[in-house]
Amino acid sequence: MAIASFMVPLGTPAPPFTLPSVEGETVSDGDFAEASALLVVFLSNHCPYVRRIEDVVGALTSEYARKGLAVVAVCSNDSSNYPDDGADHLREQAKRAGFGFPYLVDESQQTARDFKAACTPDFFLYDRERKLAYRGEFDAARPRNDVPSDGASLRAALDLVLAGEDVPEPHAPSLGCGIKWKPGNEPV
Repeated sequence: MAIASFMVPLGTPAPPFTLPSVEGETVSDGDFAEASALLVVFLSNHCPYVRRIEDVVGALTSEYARKGLAVVAVCSNDSSNYPDDGADHLREQAKRAGFGFPYLVDESQQTARDFKAACTPDFFLYDRERKLAYRGEFDAARPRNDVPSDGASLRAALDLVLAGEDVPEPHAPSLGCGIKWKPGNEPV
């Protein structure tokens, strides 16, 4: 069953984070201070919703990185119960999908809770002041439809945010696999 994103209120400040990457580096929100916008996307390797769009996520984010966008992905799933979401498999996914951004592991799941992430994929786009400007779907492609994945929804939001403009509502929520919470970590 698909889970929709929580639709955090626009204008919410980006939560701080410091997490290890699948490459063994430590990455923090401060590493992206100079970027015109920051996209934080919660991903996983095993989810068919992510698999359906991952190649286009890689291509689209590479294109927008040249325009001032910083991108970071976070996997918050319980990898002990979902081993396909362990760091080795995430590293393989990043290579397969052409991700040119850090892929972080949220072992404690605190970062997912701080961002109020609900599913994979779940997209959070912050403006230059690191206020939430867009949260919602990547595009209309889903595992059981024939809609081509083109990143249309996120692309439209990126164009506006990088031009210093607001993204008009409504924003369609992202749909995907629910984050695989460790017992006791589920959001209330």
